[in-house]
Amino acid sequence: MFGFFNKKNSVFAPFDGQVITIEEVPDEAFAKKIVGDGLAIVPESNKLIAPFDGTVEQIFNTKHAFILKSVDDLQVLIHVGINTVKLNGEGFNIKIPEEQKLKRGDVIAEINFDLILEKKYSICTPIVFMNLEKFKVDFKFGRVQAGKDIIATYKKN
Repeated sequence: MFGFFNKKNSVFAPFDGQVITIEEVPDEAFAKKIVGDGLAIVPESNKLIAPFDGTVEQIFNTKHAFILKSVDDLQVLIHVGINTVKLNGEGFNIKIPEEQKLKRGDVIAEINFDLILEKKYSICTPIVFMNLEKFKVDFKFGRVQAGKDIIATYKKN
């Protein structure tokens, strides 16, 4: 009636870098969408920032992955690098605790990508949209600046 129910919301880039399709991720579980649909970013900055206002739902014990929830319940998994679980948290400096409220642009973690590359792991970072049954999402690709460029728009089904 007034357009309130068709409002599109945005997910902003969590890193500076190049946004690519999920199919380009060098890991079969992500590339074949076994984990879920989304996109990925090849980071060019070391600070992971909140892509929207919301909450940190979960930080994996190995500090390499985060589940974030927007204020309107969109859930995303940010999986920093490929096989980085094997680092057991080395190179990941977490800045906020689980269940922390977030404002877009808040620093969630600082990542030592030089260490990840030195250990021969990919820094390609999949971003999986976990509850797509509730949302219609449109992805955007290309070079992005953290917190400034939109990587996806979404609205509730």
